[in-house]
Amino acid sequence: MDLSAIPGAEARHLRTNGITLHAILAGPAEGRLVLLLHGFPEFSWGWRRQIVALAAAGLRVLAPDLRGYNLSDKPAEVAAYGLDTVADDVLGLADALGRDRFAVVGHDWGAILAWHLASRNPGRLDRVAILNGPHPATLGRHMLRHPLQALRVGYIGAFQVPALPEAVLRAFDFAALRTAMRATASRGSFTAEGFAAYRAAWSQPGALRGMLNWYRALLRHRPAPTPGRIAVPLRIIWGDRDIALHRRLAEAGLALCDQGEAFHLPRATHWVQHDAPDEVNRLLLDFLAD
Repeated sequence: MDLSAIPGAEARHLRTNGITLHAILAGPAEGRLVLLLHGFPEFSWGWRRQIVALAAAGLRVLAPDLRGYNLSDKPAEVAAYGLDTVADDVLGLADALGRDRFAVVGHDWGAILAWHLASRNPGRLDRVAILNGPHPATLGRHMLRHPLQALRVGYIGAFQVPALPEAVLRAFDFAALRTAMRATASRGSFTAEGFAAYRAAWSQPGALRGMLNWYRALLRHRPAPTPGRIAVPLRIIWGDRDIALHRRLAEAGLALCDQGEAFHLPRATHWVQHDAPDEVNRLLLDFLAD
């Protein structure tokens, strides 16, 4: 992965929660620490436009490859990917940088993880930003009221099958992943150069299994109960053209927040930070850099 496009960035390998995670680190050492948590099937490089903008504004930015992804450790067992475990990974990353409090920005699975951290560890977080990812408690309720939503996320059930999903996703040079990303994003959001970086990450030994184990653990290893209300200041940025997650999920999550606000980007898709990087960066900086 070429970091030359991210001024001042460095690659780090940080020990946390019994494993080692690879991460991109940028920005002044004294700046507010912001962790950028990616989703499926991305990795830290997917945040490159946000890393540049946030670091230039004086924030200390850490974008890890979450466990199972790219150059980070990839435990084989499904139980290693439960929400409580991966939340402890994030806390350990902040500890490794000597920080007690920090902000998180999460997209997709990273957003689900950010919601969980906001509920479970509010004393460690000073800000939380959510990009197209539902609060874990709201998705099930939404599917009961809106059966079409269950059909939209039917792939979660398909991913529970052992081994077969890995084989399907690996076939023909990861054609299914590339097609799905391109088809569900705005035109031009994913380029040939970008897919070369993604293919390199997906090709890492054990990566596809680790990536899919997040979905398997979601149904098999429930996290510990957390308080119903979220007190941490929270901002939701939602691409309304998301074909898998309805825009109403943003407001459903917002209803659980004491200090929350939502911004809808009507022309952006699920891949909101790729479709509208300038607008997303502006909304993040307004929230994180004051």
